Amino acid sequence: MGWVWAAELLAFSMVLLGCTSPPKSLDPRLGGSRGSVVDTTRFAFSHPLPGLSPKEREDFFVGNNFFMDNWVTAPSSTAARDGLGPTFNARSCSACHDRDGRGRLPEGPGEPFVSALVRVSLVEGGKSRPVPAYGFQIQSHGIVGVPEEARPEVVGWEVIEGRFADGSTYELVRPLVALQEPQYGPFPPHTAFSVRVAPQLIGLGLLEAVPEATLEALADPEDRDGDGISGRVHRYEESGRVHVGRFGWKAASPSVEVQTARAFLEDMGITTRLFPEDNCPEAQEACRRAFRHKGPEASDFVFDAVVFYTRTLAVPAMRNHEDPQVIEGASYFEAIGCAACHTPTLRTGPSDIAAIANQEIHPYTDLLLHEMGPELADGRPEGEAGPAEWRTPPLWGIGLIETVNRHSRFLHDGRARNLEEAILWHGGEAESSRENYLRLPRKGREALLRFLSSL
Repeated sequence: MGWVWAAELLAFSMVLLGCTSPPKSLDPRLGGSRGSVVDTTRFAFSHPLPGLSPKEREDFFVGNNFFMDNWVTAPSSTAARDGLGPTFNARSCSACHDRDGRGRLPEGPGEPFVSALVRVSLVEGGKSRPVPAYGFQIQSHGIVGVPEEARPEVVGWEVIEGRFADGSTYELVRPLVALQEPQYGPFPPHTAFSVRVAPQLIGLGLLEAVPEATLEALADPEDRDGDGISGRVHRYEESGRVHVGRFGWKAASPSVEVQTARAFLEDMGITTRLFPEDNCPEAQEACRRAFRHKGPEASDFVFDAVVFYTRTLAVPAMRNHEDPQVIEGASYFEAIGCAACHTPTLRTGPSDIAAIANQEIHPYTDLLLHEMGPELADGRPEGEAGPAEWRTPPLWGIGLIETVNRHSRFLHDGRARNLEEAILWHGGEAESSRENYLRLPRKGREALLRFLSSL
């Protein structure tokens, strides 16, 4: 085990010292083009964008420090990092986004939720409103003297069996999650519950810089071309303004800054200038009585540092792009319709960060909402996104999840145990692509999966 630890330490030291380098050639199949780095270790998601200035690199590592450190209960001697809670799900950003990667569900009863959570809401007239006494998200921890709201637990798995066109069989599983020991009374009838796992964070600044006009051009809400794909931009109104969402599982945040501020508040109970009020529903008296800072608990310096860090994480380059099986799989990816939503190539526009601006990128997403069918529906609208609508997740880096995070769970609730299961859960606008995949011969399916694993 010693040599494994030493290898990881060496790799992480190379990250800190900037010893990794972008690919020598800007092959169009490389994930972030100028924003790509070559790394296949557990630290593949933790590099700064190539091309950052010395000052920006310094800011990146300052942000990384605050991203990694635990927050503590206020008041404390570590004033820059106190203010945790009063209720929360995690003590640090990295607790959910381990090595800037993807979270997972617990495997079964008794295992605590660490990088997953449960959203809740009451649905009226096609809109979500907070659940009395609980709000929009269950907080599974509380500071001393403040009870947690409930304890999420995976109590089992529903098994769904299916068959490929060649006669071979497959098995899917759906998590059965219960909220144990609710502290403020039972949940009202018809409460909608949605399990979410933390997504990986690579390339967010690049995606943020894709112009809205590009998203508009990709959208086809009325399916005028008749291809069965009707992706739409997520426009929603908040604080008297209309926003275009692009981050989060349902594209409910318009920017990395807003997404980060929501995570601070909803996941750690840390207030910021964007969301200065603690998350304490009226019924939670102990929460409302807890110590409060007069201003935001995350100072502008800390908050901006974390935002900059998450905006400037690089994308690992594609691997094995000359492998004949990968090339064959890329052809199948196009042929069965996956690229209709997982758009291979986008282009960034102007940015305040030169390393992000005006470059071709290959994230395999259109950042649009798509109706994905009843099997993936969570019964819970979010903004203007319906219960069965989900943003097309980027695929860059997807083949390194198992290396970085030691698991291969995919989809919004982590139900898919591998990439093939993620494909087989697709429905709605992706139903035809799923059916095409089912009809592929085994070698075709293996090639497509090999291609995805190379991204």
